[in-house]
Amino acid sequence: MALTQIIKRSTRTLTHHSSISVIITSNTTINSQSSINIKHFCNKTTETQDAINPQVITQAEKLCKIISNHHNQSHLDSELNSIQIELSPALVSEVLRKLSNAGVFALSFFRWAEKQSGFKHDSDSYNALIESLGKIKQFKMIWMLVNEMKVKGVLNKTTFALIVRRYARAKKVKEAIDAFEKMEKFGLKPELCDFNRFLDTLCKSRQVESAHQVFDKMTKRKFKPDIKSYTILLEGWGQEMNLLRLDEVYREMKSNEFEPDVVAYGIIINAYCKAKKYDHAIKKFDEMKLKNLEPTPHIYCTLINGLGSENRLSESLKFFELSKSCGLGIEAPTYNAVVGAYCWSMRMDDAFRVVEEMKRCGVGPNSRTFDIILHHLVKGRRIEEGYSVFKRMRDDFMCDPSVSTYEIMVRMFCNEGKMDVAMSVWDEMKGDGILPGMHMFATLINALCRARRLQDACSYFEKMLDMGIRPPTHMFNKLKQALVEEGKEDIVVTLTHRLEKLKTLLVIS
Repeated sequence: MALTQIIKRSTRTLTHHSSISVIITSNTTINSQSSINIKHFCNKTTETQDAINPQVITQAEKLCKIISNHHNQSHLDSELNSIQIELSPALVSEVLRKLSNAGVFALSFFRWAEKQSGFKHDSDSYNALIESLGKIKQFKMIWMLVNEMKVKGVLNKTTFALIVRRYARAKKVKEAIDAFEKMEKFGLKPELCDFNRFLDTLCKSRQVESAHQVFDKMTKRKFKPDIKSYTILLEGWGQEMNLLRLDEVYREMKSNEFEPDVVAYGIIINAYCKAKKYDHAIKKFDEMKLKNLEPTPHIYCTLINGLGSENRLSESLKFFELSKSCGLGIEAPTYNAVVGAYCWSMRMDDAFRVVEEMKRCGVGPNSRTFDIILHHLVKGRRIEEGYSVFKRMRDDFMCDPSVSTYEIMVRMFCNEGKMDVAMSVWDEMKGDGILPGMHMFATLINALCRARRLQDACSYFEKMLDMGIRPPTHMFNKLKQALVEEGKEDIVVTLTHRLEKLKTLLVIS
């Protein structure tokens, strides 16, 4: 079956809802933005804007609009063929990155692009597609692409790193290990830096025990570990708050004559803070200073955050002042840590004083700054204040919300049972060109089920499937149960059929 036919089976038009006015309380009206720049279902790139040609960004957005508004492959091909845009590797890669949460759309565009005269995909475009397909666990298609890349001579180690990460995040550890070991069969000899990246991927995917087993196995027959190998394991066990295993790695590292550097100290300090052993963390900080190792901004952030979260605000602020005295310019993450420290004590006026200082110094604020503030306001059930901050971040501080910001707001209104407001914020997010992920869909659909708004829940569920995102099992089960209770078994059958169709969508028979 042709790939364009496979894509055609499931790609559907996702409807953009117009901005609406919603009521939060009987006397408080919140209006959505009156003017929304419609950029359907395209993620903002994670790269800095000055790193990409502005013309490429504009053209990528234009292409994304076209792609996301078509459910018929032949019609899509026809419209894409009619536009006057010259394809370049940079443009194609940018479009694929923007569609990174919509594997179906990404593959559709990728296959159209390769048919254009004079254009050839490079490593970047293949890897962008593999990342997108990995998010929806289409590993069979991914390995087909790997074989294509091998034939075309564009296969590289980054490809395998992406595949390993997607397997690890899907908790397919055996497959992740197999993928790493397959590199050599494809003519790419793994080196120590690749091994370290593999360990780091497993650890960041919360597979630390597996990472340690791989470390023990591979260091006996293939790789001689360096200090980075050990610090990766230190960080893994630190994130798990397993201080016994962390200490075991630390002792082994020192026995092999690797003295802890500033990175290792930062990891250990972070581990102690995570385990709420702040006095131990401070002792490690003092020990590092005695060795004439200059703390990094990250270490200061860790202590400011940690002490602030324990309402040890005065100590937290002392580390902020200490960071200032080091002569290093204060960066946004450090300021954000201070904002967080004030928020833990609910001193919101002081938090905003820091935000204003960031603005004056030209180091922010950024979306992370407001995510921190919103998190604490939501936690304190200060709903109207939270929405006000959400609006101010763009209007007063010229800071665009991120997908994380929108997720906080949608979850807040869902938890409050204010579904119209939640859906209005969702529409604003779509208008802002941000594509929701699986967890955000699950949050909204679960809340709609609780509110017995099953028609809306089914509508968002279908949009989720349209984007090629597989729903979490527990969420689908809740939706099915709610539908059965309403006597809508026929809809359950339809949705189940659509889900099964998605599972085999990209598999070529």
